[in-house]
Amino acid sequence: MSKTFRIMLGQLNPTVGDIAANKAKALVAWQAARDAGVDMLALPEMFITGYNAQDLVMKPVFHQAAIEAIEALAVECSDGPALAIGGPAVQGLGFYNAYYVLQDGKVSARVLKHHLPNETVFDEVRIFDVGPMSGPYTVNGLRIGSPICEDAWHADVCETLQESGAQILLVPNGSPYYRGKHETRLNHMVGRVVETELPLIYLNMVGGQDDQVFDGGSFALNAHGALAHQMGVFDEEMRVVELADTGEGWKIVKGDMVSLPSAWEQDYRCMVEGLRDYMGKTGFKKVLLGLSGGVDSAIVATIAVDALGAENVRCVMLPSEYTSQASLKDAKDIATRLGCHYDIVPIKAGRDAVSETLAPLFEGYASDVTEENIQSRLRGLLLMAMSNKFGEMLLTTGNKSEVAVGYATIYGDMAGGYNPIKDLYKTRVFEQCRWRNANHRDWMQGRAGEVIPTTIIDKPPSAELRPDQKDEDSLPPYDVLDDILERLVDHDQSVADCVEAGHERDTVKRIEHLIYISEYKRFQSAPGTRLTPSAFWLDRRYPIANRWRDPS
Repeated sequence: MSKTFRIMLGQLNPTVGDIAANKAKALVAWQAARDAGVDMLALPEMFITGYNAQDLVMKPVFHQAAIEAIEALAVECSDGPALAIGGPAVQGLGFYNAYYVLQDGKVSARVLKHHLPNETVFDEVRIFDVGPMSGPYTVNGLRIGSPICEDAWHADVCETLQESGAQILLVPNGSPYYRGKHETRLNHMVGRVVETELPLIYLNMVGGQDDQVFDGGSFALNAHGALAHQMGVFDEEMRVVELADTGEGWKIVKGDMVSLPSAWEQDYRCMVEGLRDYMGKTGFKKVLLGLSGGVDSAIVATIAVDALGAENVRCVMLPSEYTSQASLKDAKDIATRLGCHYDIVPIKAGRDAVSETLAPLFEGYASDVTEENIQSRLRGLLLMAMSNKFGEMLLTTGNKSEVAVGYATIYGDMAGGYNPIKDLYKTRVFEQCRWRNANHRDWMQGRAGEVIPTTIIDKPPSAELRPDQKDEDSLPPYDVLDDILERLVDHDQSVADCVEAGHERDTVKRIEHLIYISEYKRFQSAPGTRLTPSAFWLDRRYPIANRWRDPS
């Protein structure tokens, strides 16, 4: 047997449902691997279907087409390196998440996933059957164990592979981003190599899929946890990892070590890539949004420009009599700085017409939030009309603080197809704006420098739906609100925990109540980029009709 073994890792971006394109991408990667003279090309979990395909993968005609594509790849890739690729598998009456190894024109091995994640965005228990723990497969004399994603988060599968003769571990993944996720992955994988004393290669995919963004960050560890390779985050990359037989076991030859960016940069990149891929994978090329002169729409416009280019972003100011001159000035200022198309569409005439239509029904009733929401819903109507007419997807701009407590108008400013900042609390919105003003990267299509005016960042937030309105008229200060929300939503703490942390009980109870009664709004809201494991989409599934309140 050769004293070296070379694996090319394909940290690539598949598209859910586009089996033909994913197969073509795999073939191009295999041809590059063949030209590089490696022993094996490895691609991520469920690559042929894209991930997370959810219930789509259970559709018989779909998973049959995926399996046929893998079998066709085996024939097309017969003369060259082995190809390992993730996809669905049918065996007897079972349906599995599988990892295929293709050699010499056929499927030479097939690993079936044993541990099925059933938390946060994952619901594999209802989709797949539990596969048996199996032994390693052999490529050019090297015995390779491939625990599939979740399998490597548990000790038993890796220990079984080590006991049955595996010499290295190759872990294919579809692991989406959340803040701090890389450290979590690394800690788990260090645990596996310490337990098994085997080198481990962790391969993750990249790219956005609905609310999830796969961030790559693939790496390789030698026995006892020494990092030997570190790939970058969010970018497609092909890398050759070389292993050497030391006579006392296999060791990964040290390669390039990419420094990972800060959490602020990774969050921002995640929002940019999430929007970019959502657009590309749904077929939209341009977006529009209501630009209010406030900080939320300002950062969404900036994300859109960085993702799609200024020529593909339309900003629309829809002023009323309550819109301040400062907001008018700030909205035009940021649109000019970003280089976007900018329209002004006043809503007064439309609002007057609606008010006149409703006047006979509303006679004798005092003005209240109803009249405020008419403005928001009229803006939503006008923006959706522009979306239809111009073929541009409407972005919504509500931050996580607003989404949590329902400080948004359903069928109004919640109208739209995607929300890049849906999982970003208001206090983080301010800091994210400051980060973007101070930093620029090659993957941003917008210009460098202070693109978000400091006047927008520094002024008190307001919906401007009535005279002199401020958000703090209806809500606690955002630093207080966000701390309570993080405790109740992100950490599932009790009211008593929040009070013990220094918050007023009446305030906490009010926020708790707002969270629960706003569930119906979130159920109908647009998807948005997931930045935490407690995002409002698949991570947190609560009933709409719910009478529970914490008695503490």
